[in-house]
Amino acid sequence: MNKRLRKGCAGLVALAAAAALALSGCASGQAGAPAEGGDRIRVAFMQPPKAAMHPYSDDAFKYSRLSAAETLVRLDEDAGPEPLLATEWTKVDDLTWVFTLRDDVTFQDGATFDAEAVKTTIDHASASATPPRALKGVKLAAEVTGEHEVTIATDIADAMLPNRLASPQFSIFSPAAYGAADGSVDTIGTSTGPFELTDINGSSTLTLERFEDYWGDVAVAAGIDASFVPDGTARAAAIRSGEADVAETIPVSQVSLLDVDMVNEVYMPRTTHIALNTVSGPFADPAVRAAARAAIDPKVIADTIYEGYADPAVGILGPALPWAAELRGDVESSTSPAKVDGIAITLATYTDRAENPEIAVQAQAQLEKAGFVVTQDVREYANLEEEMLNGGFDAVILSRNTMIDTGDPLSALMQDFSCTGGNNVSQLCVPELDAIFTDGLTYEPGPQRQKATMAAEAAVLQRSATIPVTHERVIQGELGTWVGFERDPFERRLITEHTEPAS
Repeated sequence: MNKRLRKGCAGLVALAAAAALALSGCASGQAGAPAEGGDRIRVAFMQPPKAAMHPYSDDAFKYSRLSAAETLVRLDEDAGPEPLLATEWTKVDDLTWVFTLRDDVTFQDGATFDAEAVKTTIDHASASATPPRALKGVKLAAEVTGEHEVTIATDIADAMLPNRLASPQFSIFSPAAYGAADGSVDTIGTSTGPFELTDINGSSTLTLERFEDYWGDVAVAAGIDASFVPDGTARAAAIRSGEADVAETIPVSQVSLLDVDMVNEVYMPRTTHIALNTVSGPFADPAVRAAARAAIDPKVIADTIYEGYADPAVGILGPALPWAAELRGDVESSTSPAKVDGIAITLATYTDRAENPEIAVQAQAQLEKAGFVVTQDVREYANLEEEMLNGGFDAVILSRNTMIDTGDPLSALMQDFSCTGGNNVSQLCVPELDAIFTDGLTYEPGPQRQKATMAAEAAVLQRSATIPVTHERVIQGELGTWVGFERDPFERRLITEHTEPAS
């Protein structure tokens, strides 16, 4: 059967009017019961694809969480690089690394995994008009130096190259996946993971089947039926009614409605903050930004909205990184707040994270108390992203995992606040700050890199380019029908080849 036509059970469908889920005939409908036959996992994702599942976008993290694609390196629980498709690597000099590849891997389309395939992926990613975010600020050149050896050169000293290559946006696909004139990558049946993607149904569902010729342990589950359910209440209802086996990011407001065994709290290096447009509009004035920052009370927001599942923020980096508090210096605004009387601003956020619209209500009340006139713009993330990244709003409420791209918060801050940053919602561009980033990239993981990270955080906050609000704890809903789901603070892993039915 043509892989593109093989549908399987699609799983969950979001009912927009009722904010509930119905099955498409895959499950027994009995609470606590696994899918028919007990061999397929049903997952409710929070955000629909942003870029038609292009692997250089944030959609790549869905491939990773479904074990549908693999990278040369992956992160261990301490955010250090560990082997995956590469068995080892050596830093030859500041600009050159040699990676030794596994010699027992076959792509799902039958192609051999070798150095040429890795070079094809790296070359395509590097030449893309929209390269992987983890590549921002660094240029790579790959050379085949053996059948299972690839040498990668960088244009600047980069001590974190293995961490960059651990980003799901650097997943390795078969050479047959590339070559389309529009720059797209055909990810259906062309990866090396334990699960093979067989169908992408727009922004509704993904279907995956077990890859029987996987180089590692063959997956226990026969397949995965993934659905995109932006409504948090609907995701919680899917767990409560037995229609999903696992669901991302259950809203705090829904936790009390679930059995205690279904609630799994994951402490996250994730911060909700309000990015302020530093280039155009009222917040181009540092004194007006300082006034907005002075108006926001993070403790009130954390206590009111999160009910104990978040911590009020002092800086951008939170308690998931203990060294941040120990090294934090002066993060107060370097400019005195302006007197605000009727300054009109637009405050945007997205509905995919259920707490964000509630934060917008609280933030609006606090800002208006200080004299601002606030207009909200609330949409799904996919409908907001382009305008947000192009400075279309005065302020945007964001939720950001500072470890998600490279497991390195300095790199995350660089993406968010440097002149060339690919996620720079605040539009901040300060040569002094970019110099901190450039110097910081030369340091190996450890104390010096941590100090550079905190210097960058201080430079951002002293300019009030963003207002830290809360540090989150994510609630992962699990029905109890399967065990072995990953509870990953880096948001890279969820279902693995070892996820198995509960006994």
